[in-house]
Amino acid sequence: MCKPKNNLSYVGGEFLYKVGMCGHFARSKNLSNGQTIKTKQLHEELSLVIGRESVYIVDTHQWRRNPAKLLVNSVKLLIQCENVIILPAHNGIKVFALLFSLLNKFFKRKLHYVVIGGWLPKLLEENATLKRHLYNFDGIYVETNVMINRLKKMGFKNIRYLPNFKRLDILLYEELEYTTSEPYKLCTFSRVIKEKGIENAIKTVHKINRRQNRTAYTLDIYGQIEDNYKKEFQKLIESSPEYVRYKGLIDYSESTSVLRKYFALLFPTQFKTEGIPGTIIDAYTAGLPVIASKWESSEEIIDQYSTGIIYDFDNENGLEESLMKVLANPKMINQMKVNCLKKAEKYTPEVAISEFIKYL
Repeated sequence: MCKPKNNLSYVGGEFLYKVGMCGHFARSKNLSNGQTIKTKQLHEELSLVIGRESVYIVDTHQWRRNPAKLLVNSVKLLIQCENVIILPAHNGIKVFALLFSLLNKFFKRKLHYVVIGGWLPKLLEENATLKRHLYNFDGIYVETNVMINRLKKMGFKNIRYLPNFKRLDILLYEELEYTTSEPYKLCTFSRVIKEKGIENAIKTVHKINRRQNRTAYTLDIYGQIEDNYKKEFQKLIESSPEYVRYKGLIDYSESTSVLRKYFALLFPTQFKTEGIPGTIIDAYTAGLPVIASKWESSEEIIDQYSTGIIYDFDNENGLEESLMKVLANPKMINQMKVNCLKKAEKYTPEVAISEFIKYL
């Protein structure tokens, strides 16, 4: 038998890359959305474990502009790789699951679908064709146990747990920063769109400060502004008091050093099917408690009154009520900080992907 060449393994009489990844790398752009970050993070971790030269990449950035190129690259991926991992977002899965399921009838590779977010069960309830093609995958890796249970009820036998993760330096206990006086600094650290509750956060902080007749809270907003929301958001910031500021886009590798200076992170999402939001991992790494609406899987990542506060998803005043409760007893937030650091350890790559690697 011939020996493998550098980045190839010898399998079934042919030289193959150990892993091929088809995902949104967007190397020409500096994007901070969850899909791109998770795709890049998984690539980095696989490269550390099996060697960067053993991972073959297909970048799906703007694939709709050239679907023929996507088809050719997908065929190359299946020809050259022992394991194929796809990481499409909500709109792309209908195309990529069908494409790889059909092509793999010829190539017989191991197909793995790493799900980003918590929306897949709802989508499959409405799409029997997509569900049928996903049955053909060797593994579907989801972020929460809520998703595992819902998908198993649909008849899936190939569901596995792969929580979201990030390689970040977790603060030491002695590095924690505690706020003991007003104003208490709040922040958001996600995509800047209405559906992430940005407007609710601004309105709530403004409302509390106005009623208290003082600046009890400040709010800094970080993140990439969605293109179709830029004008509306700009008007919103311009009309806001000076204690509400947009602070721009921060690379995820710098999140710990930025977030450690805040009192709490707000996550008033309007998406009920969030998975494990990366912003909460960022917050925990910095010892920052989270105040969030109760999406489907929220209780898997936020421990009530231990690492944060969860309020009812449909409660329009839930964020205000939570912040007023904190204002009456700010020590409750400071007491959560150590718990956040402990929780962050669950979302390190070493813990999160150890089982995933075994399937490759």
